[in-house]
Amino acid sequence: MKPKITRPSFEEICMDIAYNISRRSTCLRRSVGCVITDINYNQVYSWGYNGNARGLINQCDAPHVSGKCGCLHAEENAVINNTVPYTTPKHVFVTLMPCVACCKRIINIQNVQKIFYGESHKGNSGEKILAEVGIPLVHLPRTPNKGE
Repeated sequence: MKPKITRPSFEEICMDIAYNISRRSTCLRRSVGCVITDINYNQVYSWGYNGNARGLINQCDAPHVSGKCGCLHAEENAVINNTVPYTTPKHVFVTLMPCVACCKRIINIQNVQKIFYGESHKGNSGEKILAEVGIPLVHLPRTPNKGE
């Protein structure tokens, strides 16, 4: 009898992409990645990671001051890089629960069907605002790859 092959879900694959993108982060406190995809997981529309603005030194402005490092958030960069029309349905994958400001930015790209997040954030204050506009939030913890 052949052994059953277990494969990761498409959602897990997209979250893995977000975690890989987070490796580009220049923030000293926390590396975060974000990926915006189509709802069938066939296309990546954009991605982002937290770090300083283009053209500035790749380091935090104030690395030891909580909440004031000066880095753009991964979700901000993914939203900035997103070029698909507002009418296009989207899914968002982010390695850390988005803050309120990033939830608002994600809402503004419109037609987001779901947001998947890997790790919780203190307070998870973005949950309430997403519920107000009807965007489901799905906790999707990272699963180790084969061999990890």
